[in-house]
Amino acid sequence: MLTEQEKLDSLTRLGIELSQINDLDILMERVLTRARQFANADAGSIYIRQHEELNFSYTQNDTLQKKLPKGEKLIYSTFKIPVDTRSIAGYVASTGEPLNIDDVYRLEATLPYSFSKQFDEASGYKTRSVLTLPLKNSNRAMLGILQIINAQDAEGRIIAFRRQEERVMYHFASVAAVALERAQMTRALILRMIRMAEMRDPRETGSHVNRVAGFAVEIYEQWAMKHHVDPKTIDKTRDVLRMAAMLHDVGKVATSDLILKKPARLSVDEYEVMKQHTIQGARLFLQQQSDFDEAAGVVALNHHERWDGQGYPGHIDFRTGKPIEGFIGADGCARGKQGREIPLFGRIVALADVFDALSTKRSYKEAWDEKHIRAQIERNAGSHFDPELVEIFFSRYEMLRSIQKRYSEEE
Repeated sequence: MLTEQEKLDSLTRLGIELSQINDLDILMERVLTRARQFANADAGSIYIRQHEELNFSYTQNDTLQKKLPKGEKLIYSTFKIPVDTRSIAGYVASTGEPLNIDDVYRLEATLPYSFSKQFDEASGYKTRSVLTLPLKNSNRAMLGILQIINAQDAEGRIIAFRRQEERVMYHFASVAAVALERAQMTRALILRMIRMAEMRDPRETGSHVNRVAGFAVEIYEQWAMKHHVDPKTIDKTRDVLRMAAMLHDVGKVATSDLILKKPARLSVDEYEVMKQHTIQGARLFLQQQSDFDEAAGVVALNHHERWDGQGYPGHIDFRTGKPIEGFIGADGCARGKQGREIPLFGRIVALADVFDALSTKRSYKEAWDEKHIRAQIERNAGSHFDPELVEIFFSRYEMLRSIQKRYSEEE
Protein backbone atom coordinates (compact mmCIF):
# COMPACT_ATOMS: atom_id res chain seq x y z
CA MET A 1 0.00 0.00 0.00
CA LEU A 2 1.54 3.30 -1.12
CA THR A 3 1.89 6.20 1.29
CA GLU A 4 0.65 9.64 0.26
CA GLN A 5 4.21 10.81 -0.42
CA GLU A 6 4.92 7.68 -2.50
CA LYS A 7 1.79 8.38 -4.53
CA LEU A 8 2.88 11.92 -5.25
CA ASP A 9 6.39 10.79 -6.16
CA SER A 10 4.97 8.05 -8.39
CA LEU A 11 2.64 10.49 -10.10
CA THR A 12 5.59 12.61 -11.22
CA ARG A 13 7.26 9.53 -12.70
CA LEU A 14 4.11 8.09 -14.23
CA GLY A 15 4.24 10.11 -17.43
CA ILE A 16 7.79 8.98 -18.16
CA GLU A 17 6.93 5.35 -17.46
CA LEU A 18 3.85 5.35 -19.68
CA SER A 19 5.64 7.24 -22.47
CA GLN A 20 7.97 4.26 -22.86
CA ILE A 21 5.06 1.95 -23.81
CA ASN A 22 3.93 2.20 -27.42
CA ASP A 23 1.37 -0.55 -27.89
CA LEU A 24 -2.22 0.32 -26.96
CA ASP A 25 -3.12 -3.01 -25.34
CA ILE A 26 0.07 -3.22 -23.30
CA LEU A 27 -0.43 0.39 -22.21
CA MET A 28 -4.00 -0.20 -21.02
CA GLU A 29 -2.82 -3.14 -18.94
CA ARG A 30 -0.09 -1.01 -17.33
CA VAL A 31 -2.42 1.95 -16.70
CA LEU A 32 -4.89 -0.30 -14.93
CA THR A 33 -2.17 -1.92 -12.83
CA ARG A 34 -0.74 1.43 -11.76
CA ALA A 35 -4.20 2.91 -11.05
CA ARG A 36 -5.03 0.04 -8.72
CA GLN A 37 -1.68 0.41 -6.95
CA PHE A 38 -2.26 4.14 -6.46
CA ALA A 39 -5.65 3.60 -4.84
CA ASN A 40 -4.96 0.17 -3.33
CA ALA A 41 -7.95 -1.15 -5.27
CA ASP A 42 -8.74 -4.85 -5.56
CA ALA A 43 -10.05 -4.70 -9.13
CA GLY A 44 -10.60 -2.41 -12.08
CA SER A 45 -11.52 -2.05 -15.73
CA ILE A 46 -10.84 0.18 -18.72
CA TYR A 47 -13.45 1.04 -21.33
CA ILE A 48 -12.43 2.58 -24.64
CA ARG A 49 -14.91 4.83 -26.42
CA GLN A 50 -15.80 3.85 -29.98
CA HIS A 51 -18.33 6.29 -31.40
CA GLU A 52 -21.38 6.11 -29.09
CA GLU A 53 -20.35 2.95 -27.29
CA LEU A 54 -17.87 1.99 -24.59
CA ASN A 55 -15.85 -1.10 -25.40
CA PHE A 56 -14.97 -3.12 -22.29
CA SER A 57 -11.27 -3.57 -23.06
CA TYR A 58 -9.32 -4.63 -19.97
CA THR A 59 -10.05 -5.88 -16.48
CA GLN A 60 -8.06 -7.00 -13.44
CA ASN A 61 -9.29 -8.59 -10.20
CA ASP A 62 -6.90 -9.70 -7.46
CA THR A 63 -9.52 -11.64 -5.50
CA LEU A 64 -10.50 -13.77 -8.49
CA GLN A 65 -6.89 -14.01 -9.68
CA LYS A 66 -5.83 -15.60 -6.39
CA LYS A 67 -8.28 -18.45 -7.00
CA LEU A 68 -6.47 -19.45 -10.19
CA PRO A 69 -3.41 -21.73 -10.45
CA LYS A 70 -0.06 -19.96 -10.56
CA GLY A 71 0.65 -18.53 -14.01
CA GLU A 72 -2.99 -18.53 -15.10
CA LYS A 73 -4.83 -15.35 -16.11
CA LEU A 74 -8.41 -14.27 -15.81
CA ILE A 75 -10.44 -14.86 -18.94
CA TYR A 76 -13.22 -12.33 -19.34
CA SER A 77 -15.94 -11.65 -21.86
CA THR A 78 -15.80 -8.57 -24.04
CA PHE A 79 -18.90 -6.44 -24.40
CA LYS A 80 -20.08 -2.94 -25.22
CA ILE A 81 -22.36 -0.54 -23.42
CA PRO A 82 -23.94 2.63 -24.79
CA VAL A 83 -22.65 6.07 -23.86
CA ASP A 84 -25.71 7.20 -21.93
CA THR A 85 -26.64 7.88 -18.32
CA ARG A 86 -28.14 4.46 -17.49
CA SER A 87 -24.90 2.76 -16.41
CA ILE A 88 -22.15 4.07 -14.14
CA ALA A 89 -19.49 4.02 -16.86
CA GLY A 90 -21.93 5.38 -19.45
CA TYR A 91 -22.90 8.23 -17.12
CA VAL A 92 -19.27 9.29 -16.62
CA ALA A 93 -18.65 9.09 -20.38
CA SER A 94 -21.77 11.16 -21.06
CA THR A 95 -21.17 13.87 -18.47
CA GLY A 96 -17.37 13.88 -18.30
CA GLU A 97 -17.60 13.99 -14.51
CA PRO A 98 -16.15 11.34 -12.15
CA LEU A 99 -18.31 9.22 -9.86
CA ASN A 100 -17.15 8.06 -6.43
CA ILE A 101 -19.63 5.54 -5.03
CA ASP A 102 -19.21 4.11 -1.54
CA ASP A 103 -21.48 1.09 -2.09
CA VAL A 104 -23.01 0.29 -5.49
CA TYR A 105 -25.63 -1.93 -3.82
CA ARG A 106 -27.04 1.08 -1.97
CA LEU A 107 -27.60 3.46 -4.86
CA GLU A 108 -30.69 5.62 -4.63
CA ALA A 109 -33.44 4.50 -6.99
CA THR A 110 -33.89 8.11 -8.10
CA LEU A 111 -30.42 8.25 -9.69
CA PRO A 112 -30.29 8.05 -13.50
CA TYR A 113 -27.63 5.31 -13.43
CA SER A 114 -27.70 1.87 -11.81
CA PHE A 115 -25.30 -0.96 -11.07
CA SER A 116 -25.52 -4.21 -13.02
CA LYS A 117 -25.13 -7.24 -10.73
CA GLN A 118 -24.56 -9.62 -13.65
CA PHE A 119 -20.79 -9.96 -13.23
CA ASP A 120 -20.99 -10.37 -9.45
CA GLU A 121 -23.65 -13.06 -9.74
CA ALA A 122 -21.69 -14.97 -12.41
CA SER A 123 -18.31 -14.80 -10.66
CA GLY A 124 -19.23 -14.82 -6.98
CA TYR A 125 -17.44 -11.48 -6.54
CA LYS A 126 -18.89 -8.66 -4.42
CA THR A 127 -18.42 -5.16 -5.80
CA ARG A 128 -18.81 -2.39 -3.26
CA SER A 129 -16.85 0.85 -3.65
CA VAL A 130 -16.33 2.13 -7.19
CA LEU A 131 -14.37 5.12 -8.48
CA THR A 132 -15.04 5.88 -12.16
CA LEU A 133 -12.96 8.49 -13.99
CA PRO A 134 -13.13 9.97 -17.49
CA LEU A 135 -10.09 9.67 -19.74
CA LYS A 136 -10.01 12.90 -21.76
CA ASN A 137 -7.44 14.02 -24.30
CA SER A 138 -5.91 17.50 -24.57
CA ASN A 139 -8.97 18.68 -26.52
CA ARG A 140 -11.28 17.39 -23.77
CA ALA A 141 -12.61 14.66 -26.06
CA MET A 142 -13.62 11.46 -24.26
CA LEU A 143 -11.19 8.60 -24.98
CA GLY A 144 -12.62 6.17 -22.48
CA ILE A 145 -13.29 5.36 -18.85
CA LEU A 146 -11.04 4.16 -16.03
CA GLN A 147 -12.90 2.34 -13.27
CA ILE A 148 -11.29 1.00 -10.09
CA ILE A 149 -13.19 -1.18 -7.65
CA ASN A 150 -13.11 -1.99 -3.94
CA ALA A 151 -10.58 0.21 -2.20
CA GLN A 152 -8.79 -1.60 0.63
CA ASP A 153 -7.28 -0.46 3.91
CA ALA A 154 -3.93 -1.69 5.27
CA GLU A 155 -5.60 -4.88 6.59
CA GLY A 156 -7.26 -5.66 3.26
CA ARG A 157 -10.78 -4.65 4.32
CA ILE A 158 -13.01 -3.06 1.68
CA ILE A 159 -13.52 0.66 2.26
CA ALA A 160 -14.78 3.66 0.32
CA PHE A 161 -12.43 5.66 -1.90
CA ARG A 162 -11.43 8.76 0.06
CA ARG A 163 -12.14 12.17 -1.45
CA GLN A 164 -8.44 13.05 -1.21
CA GLU A 165 -7.66 9.91 -3.21
CA GLU A 166 -10.25 10.90 -5.78
CA ARG A 167 -8.36 14.13 -6.50
CA VAL A 168 -5.04 12.30 -6.92
CA MET A 169 -6.68 9.74 -9.22
CA TYR A 170 -8.16 12.51 -11.34
CA HIS A 171 -4.59 13.73 -12.00
CA PHE A 172 -3.57 10.12 -12.66
CA ALA A 173 -6.32 9.83 -15.28
CA SER A 174 -5.11 13.01 -16.99
CA VAL A 175 -1.57 11.65 -17.29
CA ALA A 176 -2.86 8.26 -18.47
CA ALA A 177 -5.08 9.89 -21.10
CA VAL A 178 -2.07 11.62 -22.70
CA ALA A 179 -0.29 8.27 -23.03
CA LEU A 180 -3.49 6.61 -24.25
CA GLU A 181 -3.99 9.17 -26.99
CA ARG A 182 -0.40 8.71 -28.17
CA ALA A 183 -0.76 4.91 -28.19
CA GLN A 184 -4.02 5.19 -30.13
CA MET A 185 -2.24 7.32 -32.73
CA THR A 186 0.54 4.70 -32.98
CA ARG A 187 -2.04 1.93 -33.37
CA ALA A 188 -3.85 3.96 -36.05
CA LEU A 189 -0.59 4.40 -37.99
CA ILE A 190 0.08 0.67 -37.88
CA LEU A 191 -3.46 -0.12 -38.98
CA ARG A 192 -3.10 2.27 -41.91
CA MET A 193 -0.10 0.23 -43.02
CA ILE A 194 -2.22 -2.89 -42.60
CA ARG A 195 -4.99 -1.37 -44.72
CA MET A 196 -2.42 -0.76 -47.45
CA ALA A 197 -1.65 -4.47 -47.38
CA GLU A 198 -5.39 -5.27 -47.20
CA MET A 199 -5.91 -3.44 -50.48
CA ARG A 200 -3.61 -6.04 -52.01
CA ASP A 201 -4.60 -9.05 -49.90
CA PRO A 202 -8.11 -9.05 -48.35
CA ARG A 203 -6.93 -11.50 -45.67
CA GLU A 204 -4.77 -8.84 -44.03
CA THR A 205 -7.44 -7.17 -41.90
CA GLY A 206 -7.04 -5.13 -38.74
CA SER A 207 -8.85 -7.83 -36.77
CA HIS A 208 -6.54 -10.52 -38.13
CA VAL A 209 -3.34 -8.71 -37.19
CA ASN A 210 -4.66 -7.78 -33.74
CA ARG A 211 -5.45 -11.43 -33.10
CA VAL A 212 -2.06 -12.64 -34.33
CA ALA A 213 -0.35 -10.00 -32.18
CA GLY A 214 -2.42 -10.94 -29.13
CA PHE A 215 -1.65 -14.64 -29.60
CA ALA A 216 2.05 -13.89 -30.06
CA VAL A 217 2.31 -11.88 -26.85
CA GLU A 218 0.49 -14.53 -24.83
CA ILE A 219 2.74 -17.31 -26.14
CA TYR A 220 5.89 -15.23 -25.65
CA GLU A 221 5.00 -14.32 -22.07
CA GLN A 222 4.56 -17.97 -21.10
CA TRP A 223 7.78 -18.94 -22.89
CA ALA A 224 9.68 -16.14 -21.13
CA MET A 225 8.42 -17.11 -17.68
CA LYS A 226 9.32 -20.74 -18.36
CA HIS A 227 12.85 -19.63 -19.30
CA HIS A 228 13.12 -17.33 -16.25
CA VAL A 229 13.40 -14.09 -18.22
CA ASP A 230 13.35 -11.14 -15.83
CA PRO A 231 10.01 -9.27 -15.60
CA LYS A 232 11.38 -5.94 -16.92
CA THR A 233 12.66 -7.63 -20.08
CA ILE A 234 9.33 -9.42 -20.51
CA ASP A 235 7.41 -6.14 -20.23
CA LYS A 236 9.64 -4.38 -22.75
CA THR A 237 9.58 -7.30 -25.17
CA ARG A 238 5.80 -7.71 -25.04
CA ASP A 239 5.39 -4.09 -26.14
CA VAL A 240 7.79 -4.46 -29.06
CA LEU A 241 6.58 -7.91 -30.15
CA ARG A 242 2.93 -6.97 -30.24
CA MET A 243 3.47 -4.14 -32.70
CA ALA A 244 5.97 -6.15 -34.75
CA ALA A 245 3.58 -9.10 -35.03
CA MET A 246 0.86 -6.84 -36.41
CA LEU A 247 3.12 -6.07 -39.37
CA HIS A 248 4.15 -9.64 -40.19
CA ASP A 249 2.74 -9.54 -43.74
CA VAL A 250 3.24 -5.85 -44.53
CA GLY A 251 5.65 -6.82 -47.33
CA LYS A 252 2.64 -7.85 -49.40
CA VAL A 253 2.25 -4.21 -50.42
CA ALA A 254 5.01 -4.97 -52.94
CA THR A 255 3.32 -8.10 -54.33
CA SER A 256 1.20 -7.97 -57.48
CA ASP A 257 -2.62 -8.10 -57.20
CA LEU A 258 -2.57 -10.70 -59.96
CA ILE A 259 -0.87 -13.05 -57.51
CA LEU A 260 -2.47 -12.08 -54.20
CA LYS A 261 -6.01 -12.09 -55.59
CA LYS A 262 -5.68 -14.99 -57.99
CA PRO A 263 -8.74 -17.22 -57.44
CA ALA A 264 -6.87 -20.39 -58.47
CA ARG A 265 -3.78 -22.17 -57.20
CA LEU A 266 -0.51 -20.28 -57.80
CA SER A 267 1.95 -21.60 -60.35
CA VAL A 268 5.48 -22.45 -59.22
CA ASP A 269 6.79 -19.13 -60.55
CA GLU A 270 3.94 -17.16 -58.97
CA TYR A 271 4.54 -18.85 -55.62
CA GLU A 272 8.21 -17.86 -55.79
CA VAL A 273 7.19 -14.23 -56.35
CA MET A 274 4.69 -14.38 -53.50
CA LYS A 275 7.35 -15.66 -51.11
CA GLN A 276 9.29 -12.44 -51.68
CA HIS A 277 6.89 -10.59 -49.38
CA THR A 278 9.01 -11.78 -46.44
CA ILE A 279 12.09 -10.10 -47.87
CA GLN A 280 10.20 -6.98 -48.93
CA GLY A 281 8.71 -6.70 -45.44
CA ALA A 282 12.13 -6.93 -43.80
CA ARG A 283 13.48 -4.25 -46.15
CA LEU A 284 10.85 -1.80 -44.88
CA PHE A 285 12.71 -1.85 -41.56
CA LEU A 286 16.20 -1.72 -43.02
CA GLN A 287 17.10 1.56 -41.31
CA GLN A 288 16.68 0.38 -37.75
CA GLN A 289 16.27 3.17 -35.23
CA SER A 290 14.62 1.25 -32.40
CA ASP A 291 13.98 -2.20 -30.93
CA PHE A 292 10.64 -2.15 -32.73
CA ASP A 293 12.30 -1.73 -36.15
CA GLU A 294 14.58 -4.67 -35.43
CA ALA A 295 11.74 -6.88 -34.17
CA ALA A 296 9.44 -5.99 -37.07
CA GLY A 297 12.16 -6.87 -39.56
CA VAL A 298 12.82 -10.20 -37.83
CA VAL A 299 9.11 -11.11 -37.80
CA ALA A 300 8.50 -10.11 -41.41
CA LEU A 301 11.49 -12.12 -42.63
CA ASN A 302 11.05 -15.26 -40.53
CA HIS A 303 7.33 -15.95 -39.96
CA HIS A 304 7.16 -18.44 -42.85
CA GLU A 305 10.16 -20.49 -41.76
CA ARG A 306 9.43 -24.02 -40.56
CA TRP A 307 10.99 -25.94 -37.69
CA ASP A 308 11.96 -28.74 -40.11
CA GLY A 309 13.77 -26.36 -42.46
CA GLN A 310 11.18 -26.55 -45.25
CA GLY A 311 9.99 -22.95 -44.96
CA TYR A 312 11.11 -19.73 -46.65
CA PRO A 313 12.99 -17.51 -47.44
CA GLY A 314 15.75 -19.35 -45.56
CA HIS A 315 19.31 -18.17 -44.95
CA ILE A 316 19.18 -15.15 -47.19
CA ASP A 317 20.59 -11.65 -47.00
CA PHE A 318 17.37 -9.66 -47.25
CA ARG A 319 19.32 -6.56 -48.26
CA THR A 320 20.53 -8.19 -51.48
CA GLY A 321 18.12 -11.10 -51.82
CA LYS A 322 21.06 -13.48 -52.21
CA PRO A 323 21.73 -16.67 -50.23
CA ILE A 324 24.22 -16.37 -47.37
CA GLU A 325 27.51 -18.12 -48.06
CA GLY A 326 27.71 -21.47 -46.28
CA PHE A 327 23.92 -21.92 -46.28
CA ILE A 328 23.33 -22.77 -49.93
CA GLY A 329 21.61 -26.03 -50.84
CA ALA A 330 22.40 -28.41 -53.71
CA ASP A 331 19.86 -26.55 -55.87
CA GLY A 332 21.79 -23.30 -55.46
CA CYS A 333 19.05 -21.76 -53.32
CA ALA A 334 19.26 -20.64 -49.71
CA ARG A 335 18.80 -23.47 -47.23
CA GLY A 336 15.74 -23.06 -45.05
CA LYS A 337 16.32 -22.10 -41.44
CA GLN A 338 15.46 -24.89 -39.07
CA GLY A 339 14.96 -25.38 -35.37
CA ARG A 340 16.42 -22.61 -33.25
CA GLU A 341 18.15 -21.11 -36.27
CA ILE A 342 14.76 -19.41 -36.67
CA PRO A 343 14.54 -16.40 -34.33
CA LEU A 344 12.08 -16.83 -31.46
CA PHE A 345 9.78 -14.07 -32.74
CA GLY A 346 9.56 -15.77 -36.13
CA ARG A 347 8.70 -19.13 -34.53
CA ILE A 348 6.02 -17.56 -32.35
CA VAL A 349 4.32 -15.57 -35.13
CA ALA A 350 4.41 -18.58 -37.46
CA LEU A 351 2.25 -20.50 -34.97
CA ALA A 352 0.00 -17.54 -34.18
CA ASP A 353 -0.59 -16.77 -37.87
CA VAL A 354 -1.50 -20.34 -38.82
CA PHE A 355 -3.83 -20.70 -35.84
CA ASP A 356 -5.74 -17.60 -36.90
CA ALA A 357 -5.84 -18.68 -40.54
CA LEU A 358 -7.31 -22.07 -39.61
CA SER A 359 -9.89 -20.72 -37.18
CA THR A 360 -11.18 -17.76 -39.22
CA LYS A 361 -13.75 -17.77 -42.00
CA ARG A 362 -12.60 -16.31 -45.28
CA SER A 363 -14.27 -15.72 -48.66
CA TYR A 364 -12.54 -18.82 -50.00
CA LYS A 365 -13.02 -21.13 -47.00
CA GLU A 366 -14.98 -21.80 -43.83
CA ALA A 367 -13.38 -21.70 -40.39
CA TRP A 368 -12.15 -25.10 -39.26
CA ASP A 369 -13.86 -26.63 -36.26
CA GLU A 370 -11.97 -26.70 -32.98
CA LYS A 371 -11.24 -30.44 -33.07
CA HIS A 372 -9.51 -30.22 -36.45
CA ILE A 373 -7.61 -27.04 -35.54
CA ARG A 374 -6.15 -28.65 -32.43
CA ALA A 375 -5.29 -31.82 -34.34
CA GLN A 376 -3.56 -29.88 -37.11
CA ILE A 377 -1.45 -27.84 -34.69
CA GLU A 378 -0.50 -30.93 -32.70
CA ARG A 379 0.33 -32.89 -35.86
CA ASN A 380 2.70 -30.15 -37.02
CA ALA A 381 4.64 -29.86 -33.76
CA GLY A 382 8.25 -30.64 -34.63
CA SER A 383 7.70 -30.18 -38.37
CA HIS A 384 6.10 -26.79 -39.02
CA PHE A 385 6.18 -25.49 -35.44
CA ASP A 386 8.56 -25.35 -32.51
CA PRO A 387 7.28 -28.22 -30.30
CA GLU A 388 7.92 -26.25 -27.11
CA LEU A 389 5.74 -23.41 -28.39
CA VAL A 390 2.99 -25.86 -29.36
CA GLU A 391 3.01 -27.14 -25.79
CA ILE A 392 2.64 -23.57 -24.53
CA PHE A 393 -0.07 -22.95 -27.14
CA PHE A 394 -2.22 -25.76 -25.76
CA SER A 395 -1.61 -24.70 -22.16
CA ARG A 396 -2.97 -21.22 -23.01
CA TYR A 397 -5.65 -22.31 -25.46
CA GLU A 398 -8.64 -20.83 -23.60
CA MET A 399 -6.86 -17.49 -23.26
CA LEU A 400 -6.05 -17.51 -26.98
CA ARG A 401 -9.71 -18.15 -27.75
CA SER A 402 -10.70 -15.17 -25.58
CA ILE A 403 -8.28 -12.96 -27.53
CA GLN A 404 -9.90 -14.24 -30.71
CA LYS A 405 -13.34 -13.16 -29.50
CA ARG A 406 -12.02 -9.76 -28.44
CA TYR A 407 -10.89 -9.04 -32.00
CA SER A 408 -13.67 -10.58 -34.05
CA GLU A 409 -14.03 -9.75 -37.74
CA GLU A 410 -17.06 -7.61 -36.96
CA GLU A 411 -14.99 -5.15 -34.93
